[in-house]
Amino acid sequence: MNRTATTTTHLRRALRREVPSTVGLLADAQDFAAMRRYSTFAFDDHTTYLQQIEALLKSLATQGGHTTVTLFDPEEYEAYCADTAIDPDTPTSRSRFTAHLATTGARVTYTGQPLSTLLPELVDTAVRHATWEYATTVLATAGDCATCGKDIGRTAFDRATRLLNRLLEAAGPGPHHLVCSVPMGDDHLLAVLHAAGAADLEGTEATEFTAVLAAGIALAAPGGLVLRTTDPDARDRLHGWRLTDGTLTPLTEAEVFAAYCTDARTGEPLSPEPGVDYNAGFPLAPDPDDEWPTHH
Repeated sequence: MNRTATTTTHLRRALRREVPSTVGLLADAQDFAAMRRYSTFAFDDHTTYLQQIEALLKSLATQGGHTTVTLFDPEEYEAYCADTAIDPDTPTSRSRFTAHLATTGARVTYTGQPLSTLLPELVDTAVRHATWEYATTVLATAGDCATCGKDIGRTAFDRATRLLNRLLEAAGPGPHHLVCSVPMGDDHLLAVLHAAGAADLEGTEATEFTAVLAAGIALAAPGGLVLRTTDPDARDRLHGWRLTDGTLTPLTEAEVFAAYCTDARTGEPLSPEPGVDYNAGFPLAPDPDDEWPTHH
């Protein structure tokens, strides 16, 4: 190989390291089976497919570029092809959809982690992304209050922010683990937050949690919130609240115990978790700027 050809090859490799890659991944066997109806889809075994995906990711990593992985959803893909008037049974269409997901979907950066670690991380990210999209859509489309004319979604988000601050101020030093659940038809919006205290409410996780709580407030949905405080020198403490009429009403100790010690699917009792105290929710200090019950 002459010097010019060698230089060209090196330049091309250097340029390749600056081009990001996105891999669309069929995470479960059901989604994989749905793609097998396309004749141009080369795989017939999900295990083999995952092995080849992992090999591809490792190969991309050796080239030094930035690689992200996103969930490839067959139903979304079909709808995308219909909307854009492209043939779904071509590799080009699948590549185009993956590029679309790179800018709109949930994605995880590949850093060499095994697929057994990457898959749960990707699914969790996708669930959080879908929850965020649903909650923000609820807030954006809630409209204006018929009484005061204020934007209900924005007002609900502000109220959720104040509620969360007051809750963590009352909870004291952490670390705290919070879960907010809001029923939406046949599904539940679910958000999780880890916080050391009221001052620790910045970042994506806090915003997502606040949005879910705000969606429950805006829709007057009967949701719930639980808080678990851990202390290496003491037993864990559990507290719970019911979301009603846009406010958090403390649960009794018996209600908190029942919520944690009952199987949500079967209704059968579960054994109490060792090293945990099940406590009533504590009342929150009144908010002098709270106008929600009056106007909404």
